[in-house]
Amino acid sequence: MREALEKIAHKYEVLNARLAEGSLASQREEYVKTVREVQALEPLIAAWKELRACQDRQAQANGLVASGDPDLKAMAEEELAAEKVREAALTEEIRGLMLPRDPRDDRNVILEIRAGTGGDEASLFVGDLFRMYSRFADQRGWKMEPMSMSEGTAGGFKEIACLVAGQGAYGCLKFESGTHRVQRVPETEANGRIHTSAVTVAVLPEVEESEVVVKEDELKIDTYRSGGAGGQHVNKTESAIRITHLPTGLVVTCQDERSQHKNRAKAMKLLRARLGEAQRQAAADAHAADRKSQVGTGDRSERQRTYNFPQNRLTDHRVNLTLHSLDRIMEGDLGDVLEALRLKDRQERMAEFGSGPA
Repeated sequence: MREALEKIAHKYEVLNARLAEGSLASQREEYVKTVREVQALEPLIAAWKELRACQDRQAQANGLVASGDPDLKAMAEEELAAEKVREAALTEEIRGLMLPRDPRDDRNVILEIRAGTGGDEASLFVGDLFRMYSRFADQRGWKMEPMSMSEGTAGGFKEIACLVAGQGAYGCLKFESGTHRVQRVPETEANGRIHTSAVTVAVLPEVEESEVVVKEDELKIDTYRSGGAGGQHVNKTESAIRITHLPTGLVVTCQDERSQHKNRAKAMKLLRARLGEAQRQAAADAHAADRKSQVGTGDRSERQRTYNFPQNRLTDHRVNLTLHSLDRIMEGDLGDVLEALRLKDRQERMAEFGSGPA
């Protein structure tokens, strides 16, 4: 690990030197990229400097232990024990910081929520989850922009897709993919029985046009009149867009904007994200690269989380986490849940990454 840290420290120094000399001032994209690299390395460099200082203090304490002075020896042994604990904690922190980082973590997100089993209750819960994520995004200073939606017959949505734009959105939300199960008493239930419904969530990193090439002759594009709430604009113009990707059969729609051009742009963004995720998953399957853990896999065949309203309880089955604060969570307080998933992912990746002497 020491050799790897020395290489990283050298890279950090080189990047800082480039920023200091001012040669990147006229190259905005390169300048921003370099600044971000430096900022990303700073926690690791700081932890390594502290580790070396800790090891120096241990060396000094060992010298005092060997001095033969009884009073100095007792004090030095106490200090040495504390520094060894500190060294172990810093080593663990550094190993975590050295883990390969998902380059997509800083990207914007396309969030898709779909009703599963449960009929109207599932559609209502799609709306509840959409509000929950909207409030969480507001707390983070992110922007949520609807892309497409299909309203339910009794409220809520059969499905909804939106763009979540903000620093680190994908890295924060990527573990939300999967099946979310809700248990509660519907308003129409006269006997007070608890019903169970399910909703699926997909979290897709935004994909640049250059990353997924879509040929025009592979697309079937239909226009139609938008429906649902919308005032006088509804059913007046064919501004809604439906795009079918013929090679894969993927279909995306967008009717959120009044402009056909804007709806097409949003639909293409959604299509590229879905195609990009399909390609990534196919490559991962082909090379057996996906981890077996449920964390981060987005396996919708299994329940990832249960929202039990009568007990005010949320349970995330991937990390055996149970919180009796569902009311706060539905208001967007997702911090504890997301942190538990992040830590589980980090622990598993550290086990795969391996460890060596500091």
